[in-house]
Amino acid sequence: MPEIEINTMTFGPYGVGRIDGKSVMVPHAAPGDLLEVALKSERRDYAIARIDRVIRPGANRREPPCRFLPRCGGCDWQHIEYSAQVALKAQLIAAEFRHVLGVDLDPEGLVEAAPAEFAYRSRTRFKTGAGGCVGFHEAGSNSIVEIDRCMVAAAPDRVPRALAAALGKRCSEIEVANDDHGELQIAHLAKAPGNAEVSRARDVMSRDGAIRGIVLRGGNERRVIGEAKISFDLEPGCTIEIDADLFSQVNRAQNVKLIATVASMAAVGEKTGVLDLFCGAGNFSLPLARRGARVTGVDADALAIAGAQQNAARMGLKDAQFIAMKASETARFFDRARYRPDVVIVDPPRTGALDLMGSVARLHPPAVIYVSCDTTTLVRDLQSLRANGYEIDRVRGFDFFPNTHHVEVAVHALLT
Repeated sequence: MPEIEINTMTFGPYGVGRIDGKSVMVPHAAPGDLLEVALKSERRDYAIARIDRVIRPGANRREPPCRFLPRCGGCDWQHIEYSAQVALKAQLIAAEFRHVLGVDLDPEGLVEAAPAEFAYRSRTRFKTGAGGCVGFHEAGSNSIVEIDRCMVAAAPDRVPRALAAALGKRCSEIEVANDDHGELQIAHLAKAPGNAEVSRARDVMSRDGAIRGIVLRGGNERRVIGEAKISFDLEPGCTIEIDADLFSQVNRAQNVKLIATVASMAAVGEKTGVLDLFCGAGNFSLPLARRGARVTGVDADALAIAGAQQNAARMGLKDAQFIAMKASETARFFDRARYRPDVVIVDPPRTGALDLMGSVARLHPPAVIYVSCDTTTLVRDLQSLRANGYEIDRVRGFDFFPNTHHVEVAVHALLT
């Protein structure tokens, strides 16, 4: 069996080392590990191997606290001490910026550590299977690893087994959303929910006092049993109320820090024009409007836009307007209308917004703030933005997702 020493990690579950000069990726490895491995597959530039034996563990390897690892694919870095996870994320961000953009970042202090590495997820989406099985996909598989608790969920022991059993094979996923007032469960169904599903959900809710509401979604239909809204603070003095089945950041403590950083980057004053693309329910729009900015928020999700409008009205933010439209269509429309915002915020899904960068640049905003949960698509899109005359001014990372390889990054770019 070949031996390998792990030197670094990827933005994924793999540690990386070399055998005979060739890069080898090994899942469940940690930097500093000396491993005996078996090669599973080979490509031209790299190979993938599995661990047969840990000859010498790296200094920051630990026994995963969760008993469902390593089978469960949810927390792919939990076998690494948390402080080392944060340092590794900073190193990987710096390496991507250097490799793709030629920008040197100091990894020291680049990523803000989370205040807690467990019980931080205000939203947890569980897979469901036959017989009321609830869990997460097995690493590298579509098979479900059944669990009875999740250490990173805000309420680790609150696994939605009763609702999964009641809905049976009609249900593929159940998301549990928490706020200070309790819990809501959102079930995703293969077909539109009918009266039978509503009756079963109502029965589950009647037997569990911790559940404030259940939302059933399927076939472009939505049924609500009990309450549907959650509330939480975006910043001190700014409490948002939204439907539980709308997107919101899972790590609320880190989200407060992210919003403060974006507000600092935007440096808005009275009547500063802000275009917030992929605004959701107003995560950045509402705090910036509270500072006096004239904000236009855009998102393709009409329910999210309705939530943003309702919160803006409740807060008396008359200079905040929200439009339900695809971001790419909006940017082109504003360009034709010769709208010139002072700041554009882009907070796309993991796939990024490469097709939008040219349209954003044609608006000629003095500043662009790009917030991303995928560093690879982030640097790809920033490369396009730089080709249109922007230079990177500031980069800040936030560990929204402890015990996984994921990290949130905010970038401030200025027109030169």
